[in-house]
Amino acid sequence: MKVSNPKTSTGVTSVGKAGYGPAARGPAAPAAPVIAPTSDGAEVLGIPETELTPKVRSAIMTLMTEVDRLRRELDQARKRFEELERDANADPLVPVMNRRAFVREMSRIISFTSRYDMPATLVYFDINGFKAVNDRLGHAAGDVALVQIGKLLSAHVRESDVVGRLGGDEFAVVLANAADDVAQKKAKSLGDLISQTPITFNGEQFTLTAAYGVYTIKPGEDAALAMEQADRDMFVRKRTMKGER
Repeated sequence: MKVSNPKTSTGVTSVGKAGYGPAARGPAAPAAPVIAPTSDGAEVLGIPETELTPKVRSAIMTLMTEVDRLRRELDQARKRFEELERDANADPLVPVMNRRAFVREMSRIISFTSRYDMPATLVYFDINGFKAVNDRLGHAAGDVALVQIGKLLSAHVRESDVVGRLGGDEFAVVLANAADDVAQKKAKSLGDLISQTPITFNGEQFTLTAAYGVYTIKPGEDAALAMEQADRDMFVRKRTMKGER
């Protein structure tokens, strides 16, 4: 699942092999009163034209105005609810899910691995050299780097996948309907993409590398255990990389 406007992130109503459905919306706004023509003239709210005295017409117009006002208020409340929901799911800096939302969505996918016999794999990323960037160029440069990495990950996975920032310089991706061999190739391509894409800050360019761990999630497995296993695999690979912090 990409969060291109964290704006995503949005809630999820269903998960399947094809991906996620749209976010659930609030209650529908009430329909506006209809003036329907008849053979004898016009009816308003089912009232014959002959009974539409000036007082009745005035009362109806007042009612229609009130309904319109309530409709606008309901629409504003729905939009505000969606904004709050996005804010609750989004990382405060990077346009991906925050840790809480990511774990929730990963748990949702795990529940579907058993129900639909659908493989899923967790990829755990840790950025190398991030502290050195903060120390040399300042935290603003580090923020620019994190935002770019989050955007790269989101732009190069499917809509059915889930991307999140777990905290600091750690990211994770759940590859839905992806077995270990496919996930290993995808994790390597994402790691290469991070290391090969220059980051620009105040006219200066630099690059960062990423160590990653891959763990294929077993049906019914606990999300915390899956993250622990992927993190462990990441540290094994991190020790073999050049430029280890």
